[in-house]
Amino acid sequence: MKKLYCFDFDGTLTYKDTMFMYLKFYNSSKFRIQFLKHIPLFILLKLKLADTEKVKKSFIGSILKDQPETKIRKKAQQFFETHYPKIIRDNALDFIENIDHKSTESFLVTASLDIWTEPFADAFKMKLVSTKAEFKNGIFTGNFIGKNCNGKEKLERIKKEISDRKFDKIIAFGDTSGDRPMLNWANEGHYQFFH
Repeated sequence: MKKLYCFDFDGTLTYKDTMFMYLKFYNSSKFRIQFLKHIPLFILLKLKLADTEKVKKSFIGSILKDQPETKIRKKAQQFFETHYPKIIRDNALDFIENIDHKSTESFLVTASLDIWTEPFADAFKMKLVSTKAEFKNGIFTGNFIGKNCNGKEKLERIKKEISDRKFDKIIAFGDTSGDRPMLNWANEGHYQFFH
C-alpha cells in the first residue's frame, strides 16, 4: 500500500511559529525594531484587512533583504541545531520516526520559507514544499519565487509534486484554516492531531 503523508509545519509539528523565531535568531536587535514597526500591519492581518503575503514579504524583507545567501543559510543551519528537536512536539517526532519510508512518501508542506525549513525537512527525511525565497547573484531580494505556500496554494503545490503518481492513501495533518484545502482533499485529514 502506497501512502503519502502531508504535514504542515508551524504549529502542527512545532510548538511555535518558526518565522518569528528564525528572524529573531538572525538579528535580534533588527527584529525588535521591525516587529514594532510592523505591529499595525499585524493587527490589520488579524482583522483580515491586510494581505498575508504582502505583510509577510515586508516583515521578512525588513530583516533579510540584501543579505548574502551563504550567511542566511549558515544561520538557518545554526537555528536548526539550536532548536531541534526541542521545538518539535514529542508525539509528532515519535510519529515521524516510525514512518516506513519504503511504502510511504512524506511532504513537509509549509508557508514558511525554504531558507529555515530545509534543515528540518532533511532531518525528517521529507520532501519540502514551501514558500521559496528569491536570490539573485547570491543575495536575497526580499521577494518570493511564486506565491506564499498557504491555503489553496498548498494543495496546488502538492498536486504539482505528485502530478501523475497514484497513492492508495493520502493523509494530511494541519492546525489552521490555511491547511483546510489540503485536509479536505486528503483521504484522511487530521486537524491538530499532535496537540
